[in-house]
Amino acid sequence: MLAKTFGAAVYGVNASLITIEVVVTQGLGFNLVGLPDSAVKESEHRVEASLKSTGFKMPRQKIVVNLAPADIRKEGSAYDLPLALCVLQSSEQITPTKSLEDYVIMGELSLDGRLRPIKGVLPIAIEARKRGYKGFVLPAENAHEAAIVNSLDVIGVETMQQAVEFFEGKLDIAPLTTDTRDLFYETLNTYDVDFSHVQGQENIKRAMEIAAAGGHNVIMIGPPGAGKTMLAKRLPTILPPLTLQEALETTKIHSVAGKLGNKASLIAQRPYRSPHHTISDAALVGGGSFPQPGEISLAHNGVLFLDELPEFKRSALEVMRQPLEERQVSISRARWAVEFPANFMLIASMNPCPCGYYNHPDKECVCGPGVVQRYLNKISGPLLDRIDLHVEVTPVSFDQMTANRPAETSEAIRERVIRARDIQTKRFTDDEGVYSNAMMPSQLVKNICVISDAGRMLLKTAMERLGLSARAYDRILKVSRTIADLAGSEEIKIEHLAEAIQYRSLDRENWAG
Repeated sequence: MLAKTFGAAVYGVNASLITIEVVVTQGLGFNLVGLPDSAVKESEHRVEASLKSTGFKMPRQKIVVNLAPADIRKEGSAYDLPLALCVLQSSEQITPTKSLEDYVIMGELSLDGRLRPIKGVLPIAIEARKRGYKGFVLPAENAHEAAIVNSLDVIGVETMQQAVEFFEGKLDIAPLTTDTRDLFYETLNTYDVDFSHVQGQENIKRAMEIAAAGGHNVIMIGPPGAGKTMLAKRLPTILPPLTLQEALETTKIHSVAGKLGNKASLIAQRPYRSPHHTISDAALVGGGSFPQPGEISLAHNGVLFLDELPEFKRSALEVMRQPLEERQVSISRARWAVEFPANFMLIASMNPCPCGYYNHPDKECVCGPGVVQRYLNKISGPLLDRIDLHVEVTPVSFDQMTANRPAETSEAIRERVIRARDIQTKRFTDDEGVYSNAMMPSQLVKNICVISDAGRMLLKTAMERLGLSARAYDRILKVSRTIADLAGSEEIKIEHLAEAIQYRSLDRENWAG
């Protein structure tokens, strides 16, 4: 007797449905075909132990399992549950009253018949609804994540026995429902940190506001303990709130990577990722034998913070150059290629020199001649070229730390940022793929960032006197356009240009002595 149901395989951030067919016939042996990996092949032993624990038996006949289409690689242990149910139906140990073919079924089995959580639930649920399936049967711990998808019966089960009784009509399990919009808005603005907790550093807060308003990348240069990490952690609190579509995109990536956690559902806050400087190239941008999203994709629609930038491997930093420009990363293998979205804001920090005290107002730098420049040269010019704001961070004085003056809240700053982003949304309505000032290509910069003759003279003087590099020209214009947007000005004025010029510290000649 042929038993048939459906599972799914996840490639990139999308799912492809897999047909699972089982036939129990005369003979001996367990035959699994359809390009399974080792984890899928090992399902025979997990299924057999689970069946015995639940009061069933593994047929002592020839069992043929086909995972179709056969030319797609299947990996992982999530095919255990559909495989076990098909074996039971094919061997006539159960007689389902609900057709297995109406459902997508996924779940890893323990030896005692319990179900363990799986990865990639959200893209599978989206694909199941798209294909018109009645429901999705999966481990109970993943049910909240799948319930984000409306118009799909999400049936969470804790054991194989529950799944069997559900299909036999002996157990009524109500589909889990979630009001996605209510869930989204409920947790939208819930943050543990706030800019009002930061005493002093008003100039750095201003730079962060400009970065958030225009989507600009930032590098902060300053001595240890100046507050670089503290400020970076608070940047997501002033970014515009995620839209529902962005929240679904972000949740899908974290689901594929298995980063959501048990009983998690929709990610409603902008992600903040801060990988250690020993991270490998593949862990940063994504990869592996079966490509998984890296840190830059996990930071999609949020912030990627690289602390102590010169300590990262040069090769790891260089592979970020293409994703920074194209807002996605392509990973190619011999048999397939996948794309992961990577639209993130890069916030980097670094000490000005190996000892950390170059240009410190109180402590003396002990680095030898040329050491500061060599330290700075660890960051390549092309990567630095993709960072719009260079901000020098100075230590906060004792008086500022203990002043207890009321500081501006993240909510107040965010309101100004949202107004500036609204201006940019209207500006780039006809420009596909451009949503903020930082994304403007050179041609748009010429058309939109028009400056007066006085502004042109100021910029020329600044570039000559400060020794600014040619690559600083477009960056200054983009940042000045954002500053004008924050001020509600249609024109880029002299004061906007002057403020933008000061955010190009590392482009100045003789900055490192």
